[in-house]
Amino acid sequence: MQFALSTMTLASRSFEQHGQIPSEFTGEGNNISPPLAWVGAPDHTRSFAIICHDPDAPVVKAGSYGFVHWVLYNLPASITSLEEGATEGTSGINDFGQAGYGGPMPPEGHGTHLYYFLVLALDREPDLEPGLTMDRFFQKVEPHVLGMNRLIGSYART
Repeated sequence: MQFALSTMTLASRSFEQHGQIPSEFTGEGNNISPPLAWVGAPDHTRSFAIICHDPDAPVVKAGSYGFVHWVLYNLPASITSLEEGATEGTSGINDFGQAGYGGPMPPEGHGTHLYYFLVLALDREPDLEPGLTMDRFFQKVEPHVLGMNRLIGSYART
């Protein structure tokens, strides 16, 4: 499954592209999701989804690599931003085995990891059931992705 980046942009007022994610948004801090905002959604967008994935995590399972920190979907097209600690949308299951956001927390001594926050614009109504894993979510929405882009943050455990 491959998606090309679109002209849609994703940003946070809490960290810059490739900047350090503040500790309040990590497992060592308040473990709440950072504020995010996106613009430039493609025409015919009916819903959005947010994924946070750490490809640097030393985990391989079922042919997938890295660690999923957040799967959030069923965000109506009228929503183009999330405040910190977002409660909108429907939560999927992260690799901590929990619904909702689980902040960055690389293994001790593992150095700096990159965290890819993805926004996806979908041409389908926000009607997916709760509790999807990232893989299951992508299986359901792949033909419905109109556009996507990413914000990359970094974090090293203290």
